[in-house]
Amino acid sequence: MTARNTASRRERLREATVRQIHAAARRLLVSEGSSAVTINALARELGMSGPALYRYYASRDELVEAVTAGFYRELTTVLEETRAAWAAAPANRRILAMCRALRGWSIAHPAEFGWMFASPRGVPGEADADSPRYQAGYEFGRVFMEEIAKVWEGQGFPVPDLDELDPSLRAQVCDYAARVGGLLPPEALHVFLNAWIRLYGLLCMEVMKQLDFAYRDLEPVFEECLREICGMFALEYEPPSGGSPAKQG
Repeated sequence: MTARNTASRRERLREATVRQIHAAARRLLVSEGSSAVTINALARELGMSGPALYRYYASRDELVEAVTAGFYRELTTVLEETRAAWAAAPANRRILAMCRALRGWSIAHPAEFGWMFASPRGVPGEADADSPRYQAGYEFGRVFMEEIAKVWEGQGFPVPDLDELDPSLRAQVCDYAARVGGLLPPEALHVFLNAWIRLYGLLCMEVMKQLDFAYRDLEPVFEECLREICGMFALEYEPPSGGSPAKQG
């Protein structure tokens, strides 16, 4: 066996072990909660020693970062597949389908959602910007931003006058527009962020059961939110019909 084949086999074995570690971490997270996901618990789950597991991750934080990045990639794949399925449909239907897919995944995976969105993710430092979690989170957010950029380029939507924004707010949104590569101009990005705050805020409250005191079924509330968001982007709201993308295109 050549050195290259030996290295390749070693890499495959390592990748397989990493997948097993991630799967075990997810099982513990879902069944017992975040605090149950420790290096020692994972080692027991996998029949490994703690020191052996440290060969893959130097700390629990590093492990959590890697597993969380995997959750982001999984959700991004769901959104990309939805976008592809509705590629021939008008923008409003495609965006609505993506928002509903986001909610579907989120309420089906509350523990994973908590790891992804319940911890702060602010402006990255130089090291953070290269981290798997930050990169995966950025790609997730960009899926929606790209769709809104198409709407902006195609038909536009109402935006505020930048000079009328609070100076601090104006500076922050201009800085963020630069960090996302100018995908949207600052005034359009401000509208996008306001829409995201509404969508994400409602999802957090639903997934974390913060509205159970009033609502047994939050789907109508979510649809009201989507109607409002469509208005922000000058898109026509359409209720869910259950039809296929081909029939609705």
